[in-house]
Amino acid sequence: MEPVFRTLEIAAGIALRVTGTRITFRGLENIPQRGGAVIAINHTGYIDFLPAALAATARKRRLRFMIKAEMQEVPAVNFLIRRTGTIPVDRSAGAGAYAVAVQRLREGELVGVYPEATISRSFELKEFKSGAARMALEAQAPLIPLIVWGAHRMWTKDHPRRLGRNKIPITVVVGEALAPVGDARELEAALRSSMTTILHAVQEDYPHPAGAHWVPQRLGGGAPTLAEAKRLDEAELAARARKRSDHK
Repeated sequence: MEPVFRTLEIAAGIALRVTGTRITFRGLENIPQRGGAVIAINHTGYIDFLPAALAATARKRRLRFMIKAEMQEVPAVNFLIRRTGTIPVDRSAGAGAYAVAVQRLREGELVGVYPEATISRSFELKEFKSGAARMALEAQAPLIPLIVWGAHRMWTKDHPRRLGRNKIPITVVVGEALAPVGDARELEAALRSSMTTILHAVQEDYPHPAGAHWVPQRLGGGAPTLAEAKRLDEAELAARARKRSDHK
């Protein structure tokens, strides 16, 4: 039953009603009703996890997300991590989390992974890390692409949060499962190709007003290009490093 997880599912449903958020799901049949699978999710904002998790809920499944270990430093978040099967990842030593994720897959769980690792400021797909493909191969679990679009309008990097009753529509599309065959590089390339095709189709179908900060530059929006976003990411990392150094 997992009472904490169930409470979160109920709270999520209430939050959607309060904010007037409409989520359109497509391709839910691609989430298996039983057995392990890696769910690879694009990352455009801080609440991508919620629509992705609700897609699994609609199939009467639960997603076990991989989350950066620093979140354990927040007491309330750490409480939820320990009671929802979330897998903390120490980015300086990720082997332990990887092993846990593979074991969860072998036990028949759905493991949610962000192949980009961090939020894409351009709202296009960044370079992928190899973890999703490698764990799918090692656990012999299918690799399933999942695209969330619209949630970044509520809360993303460099822009104010919009968490009130804003009625922002969100689209979630689940692609066809990729079989865990070949080597990691080939499987990662297939995943990226599938996610890119789905993302572009969703973006084209979704309203994309010219100049809007949440619209990719490719579609006439005000978001930075991938190259510009990469420079912003590098500047952010450098600032964090300086801050850590100043506190030593």
